[in-house]
Amino acid sequence: MATMTRRFTDAFDYARIAHAAQFRKGSNIPYLYHLLGVASLVIEFGGNENQAIAGLLHDVIEDCGEPHRALIRAQFGDDVARIVEDCTDGTAEQKAANLDAESKQAGWTRRKLTYVAHLDQADATTLLVSGCDKLHNARAILVDLENPDVGNTVFSRFTGKREGTLRYYQSLAEIFANRKISMAAELERTVARIHELAGATDRVGLATAQQSG
Repeated sequence: MATMTRRFTDAFDYARIAHAAQFRKGSNIPYLYHLLGVASLVIEFGGNENQAIAGLLHDVIEDCGEPHRALIRAQFGDDVARIVEDCTDGTAEQKAANLDAESKQAGWTRRKLTYVAHLDQADATTLLVSGCDKLHNARAILVDLENPDVGNTVFSRFTGKREGTLRYYQSLAEIFANRKISMAAELERTVARIHELAGATDRVGLATAQQSG
């Protein structure tokens, strides 16, 4: 059973301040909602305090910038810093360098392919945190798909659009299932339902689609 100490509270405050001006895509929901959701899933699926802290901080480098890398290591230690770095598929500075739609799309594809390959070799400690992040995001997509006022327009929020997003989540579901991570079955069910509601006729992973294309 994971026990949460003052370190978890400190991580919550760190995430709250770092992401204060950010909101979930297509909503006015504070981004902190997602971070709390990921940390909660980490605890639900058997993670320890370091993993739960990493759940709170997993997007700080990616969304708030490179300087947070050293700050996280100094305040929360090497284990948390390693997981956060392993969950990061690009920094805020790297994303900002892609100025037009074409470069953003190409950058997104490169980052996701690299991240999928990285996860395939990552350790189970990292995979639980990453998997809970992807599960929380996939559930949010599913809720919007089930909403008749949103439906397939949900994919317009994502750089990968419909096809890229579906293929990315299929790749993720396969990796977590193959590695037998505790949240894998729930992610598989969610991704399968997303494909069904999106009207996808096949379930092809991102790397497979790139190779065949």
